[in-house]
Amino acid sequence: MDFRLKVFYTVAIRLNFTKAAAELYISQPAVSKHIQELEETYKTKLFERNGSKIALTAAGHLLLQHTKSIFDIYREIEFDMSSFVTKRQGLLRLGASTTLSQYVISPILAQFHKKEKGISIHLTNGNTEQIENALINKEIEVGVVEGQSKNQSIKYVPFLKDELVLVCRANHPLAQTNEIAIATLKTLRLVTRERGSGTLEVIEYALKQRNVKLSDLQIEMQLGSTESIKSYLLHSDCFAFISIHAVSKELKNKELTVFDVEDLIIERFFYSITLVGKSDTLSELFIRNISDYYNLSL
Repeated sequence: MDFRLKVFYTVAIRLNFTKAAAELYISQPAVSKHIQELEETYKTKLFERNGSKIALTAAGHLLLQHTKSIFDIYREIEFDMSSFVTKRQGLLRLGASTTLSQYVISPILAQFHKKEKGISIHLTNGNTEQIENALINKEIEVGVVEGQSKNQSIKYVPFLKDELVLVCRANHPLAQTNEIAIATLKTLRLVTRERGSGTLEVIEYALKQRNVKLSDLQIEMQLGSTESIKSYLLHSDCFAFISIHAVSKELKNKELTVFDVEDLIIERFFYSITLVGKSDTLSELFIRNISDYYNLSL
């Protein structure tokens, strides 16, 4: 039954029998057989089939929620029982928003793996909204995100302070300007992250305090990652607000330069996130390691 539930879970997440078979290293007929046996056991359909497409039925959605809970319990049992032996073991499903996964989380993961070699980490990347949704849907146990919005079902714990700075290419015609007025900001061509990005939410919130809306700005393009924004800046006359952690190399190499905006400081915290009321030993261990790494007093 446990393996049948694993097959069901994989199909339910992928909504594709072929992808589930490849992920589980079994044949597609075997996947179909396990699903059929589950449907016979519960005497109800778990999937609606429409040609090559499938979707969960109401019964399928209910079983998926129970299956997630069962696998969460198994994961906690494995880790908690391993604490009785020298080498702790377990699986942690971690989600990281784009900025953090590219510029912040890697040294934390390296240190954590060095201390806890028996713990495997599966990392999911996405923007802040996607990572929060993955946590709510129990696809991950812990997330690390940036952003101004707060979901009431999520516990946010700050671990690192960040600043978003206005940058452009170092040989830009305005590069010698030390500071610009907030009104001048409205005349610049800007590149931003996409909707759902925690970075964009923080920028929008900070500008709102200065009575500036995103619609007041000349946004030339929205791109899905900080790397793509930096590359765009190097080949255009555009500006962008980017995390200081993300541009340290370009500033050192004098490829990008920073502008001060009069009376505008955009600061934020990076947060670890877990579900409110949902705590397990492995997740707490990882969060402690994050705080210890950056020595932030909470």
